[in-house]
Amino acid sequence: MKKRPLVVVTRRLPDVIETRMRELFDARLNHDDRAFTSEDLVQAVREADVLVPTVTDRIDAALLAQAGENLRLIANFGNGVDNIDVQTANNRGITVTNTPGVLTEDTADMTMGLILAGPRRITEGARVVPDEHEWTGWSPMWMLGRRIWGKRLGIVGMGRIGQAVARRARAFGLSIHYHNRRRLPATVEDQLEATYWESLDQMLARMDIISVNCPHTPATYHLLSARRLKLLKRDAYVVNTARGEVVDETALARMLEANEIAGAALDVFENEPAVNPKLVKLARQNKVVLLPHLGSATIEGRIDMGEKVIVNIKTFMDGHRPPDRVLPSML
Repeated sequence: MKKRPLVVVTRRLPDVIETRMRELFDARLNHDDRAFTSEDLVQAVREADVLVPTVTDRIDAALLAQAGENLRLIANFGNGVDNIDVQTANNRGITVTNTPGVLTEDTADMTMGLILAGPRRITEGARVVPDEHEWTGWSPMWMLGRRIWGKRLGIVGMGRIGQAVARRARAFGLSIHYHNRRRLPATVEDQLEATYWESLDQMLARMDIISVNCPHTPATYHLLSARRLKLLKRDAYVVNTARGEVVDETALARMLEANEIAGAALDVFENEPAVNPKLVKLARQNKVVLLPHLGSATIEGRIDMGEKVIVNIKTFMDGHRPPDRVLPSML
C-alpha cells in the first residue's frame, strides 16, 4: 500500500475531520457535498485505496465487481452497514469498518423527543403559534394529547441505543418492555426495570408506544409487517429512529389513515430521501410526525464518527486489525 493512501470521501465532513484526513492521507474530499452518482462511485472504487462512504451510498456487489486492486478498505461513516454488501466485500478481500457507539446518546435523545412529540402533539402545536389566525388563546378542551406517564413502552431492539432509550423513558414514568434477539443479563434488566418478551407479537399487542431501535438486516426487513402492525392497540403510537426498512410503511400509512392506531413519529424512511406520499399527506393532517433523519445529527456526534473513521484507516494502514471491523458473521 502507498505511504499516503488515496482516501475518497463521498460527502462533506466536519472541518476538523477533513483537515486531519488531509494531514494523514491523500484525501480526496467532496467540497460541494453533492451526493455521489453511480458513475462517481464506480470511479471512486476503481481508484481509491480507501473508500469512506455514508448511509446514502449503495456499495453493492455490482459496484464492488468494478473495484480496482488497490481498494482494500471501506471505512463507512455510519453505525449501520446495511448500505454495504459486507459478504461480497469480504469475499474480495476488502475490509469493512463502521463507527459504532458514538451516536447512542444522540439517537436516544431524538427517540425520546419523538416519544413525546406524538402523544403530546408537540410539532402540531409548534405550527399553531406562528399562524396568528389559528390560535385564539387557551381552552380546556383544545388540542388534547395523551399522557405518557404510566404508559407501557415496547422497545424493539435492546442494544446500546435501546437501553439508552429505556434509561430516558424510565425518568418519564414509562414502564419498560423489550423484545431482542438475545435476552439481556438479569443485572441489566434489573437496572432498567425492563420486562423481556420472547414473543414480539405478544409484546406489540400490549404496548402503548412502540420504539424501533434495531438495525436493518435481512432478518429485520419489515419486522413490523402489516400483520404485526394489526396487533397494535388502536391508541398505540409507533416511533422509528432506526431504519425505515424495519417497518412496512405502506401498511403503517394505511392504518393511520383508517385511524386504526393513534399515531406515529418517524425519523427514517424505506426509500430515503424519497418519502411515501401517503405519509406526507398524513403529516399535513397531523396524524404522523416526520423528521428528515435527524437522529444522529449533532456536531459532537459527527466529529466522533469522523475520528473513528480516521482511527480505522490509520490502524489498517499500519498493518493492524481496525477496531471497528465488520464481518459477515456479525450481521
